[in-house]
Amino acid sequence: MRVVLAEDLFLLREGLVRLLQAHRIEVAAAVESGPALLEALLEHRPDLALVDVRLPPTFTDEGLRAAVEARRVLPGLPVVVLSQHVEQLYARELLADGAGAVGYLLKDRVFDSRQFIDSLRRVAAGGSAMDPDVISKLLAGTVRDAPLARLTPREREVLSLVAEGRSNAAIAQRLSVSERVVIKHTSNVFAKLGLAQSDDDNRRVLAVLAYLNA
Repeated sequence: MRVVLAEDLFLLREGLVRLLQAHRIEVAAAVESGPALLEALLEHRPDLALVDVRLPPTFTDEGLRAAVEARRVLPGLPVVVLSQHVEQLYARELLADGAGAVGYLLKDRVFDSRQFIDSLRRVAAGGSAMDPDVISKLLAGTVRDAPLARLTPREREVLSLVAEGRSNAAIAQRLSVSERVVIKHTSNVFAKLGLAQSDDDNRRVLAVLAYLNA
């Protein structure tokens, strides 16, 4: 896997480069500004963009703007946002194209390097990896909207865990139920959201997008 990384803090940027390389992930470019990020993404066309939202020169939303623009040119470019804060507007904008392959992780909640790398690989493969705090913020006030209103509280709970990128087995363990029960809940979610039969990975991504981008 080839990654383009954007982080303005030197020590964090270098630390991430070393972490990625330790897991045999090629870092095609490591940049520190929004314009440099966009240039690197278009030049290297990586398997994944790992992006801090706030980058020079404005320290507002330079990183996200560059990622969104790159996805217009390279549809479906996998992007993982690594941010200090939950930015609802930025997260929704990243989800708006409906292409999937999106992650939003909070820096101070990344405790396990292997879990972090697994999240990156999952997004690179077209899945999702959303921090629970991000999900909570995005869902505020949306569950009243159809078709989400048709989901039971347990189905919404299962779907929120799907949005975190958890497997059926992991969800079953988290909820202390059998994997068969989780499969039943996810099947109900797919049906209520009107997602046609396809491979489960694709329907999981579509369900997450429907939930987070309501």
